Amino acid sequence: MQSLFLATAVRLLLPLLLLFSLFLLLRGHNEPGGGFVGGLVAATAFALHALAHGVAGARRVLRVEPRRLVAVGLLTALASGLLSLAMGLPFLTGLWSPLTVPIIGHGGTPILFDAGVYLVVAGMALMIVFSLMEE
Repeated sequence: MQSLFLATAVRLLLPLLLLFSLFLLLRGHNEPGGGFVGGLVAATAFALHALAHGVAGARRVLRVEPRRLVAVGLLTALASGLLSLAMGLPFLTGLWSPLTVPIIGHGGTPILFDAGVYLVVAGMALMIVFSLMEE
């Protein structure tokens, strides 16, 4: 039995929670937040959607298999460390100069690492939630 109130609230909360999760991701290096907390908030948004519309509906809205989010997140976090190795610096040394890393710009490699953590945490949490809800 579906709740009309929950379905309506989720329709409003999903974009707000995803926006808030991105806010937490982007402000997280110098303030409370970051990839871990942002990923948890993003997973919460899709878990609420799964409660209201079922796991199949949440998977349709997500459009990406959670396992793929984990893989891309791990590769992204690894790439942030390998960039510093390519520059002759220790692994995971932060690079901020747009001249050194023109692809990333002023955010530097720490935001790239946080984005990888965000994807890993969101993907793992969604894998757990979806598998528990499907049983």
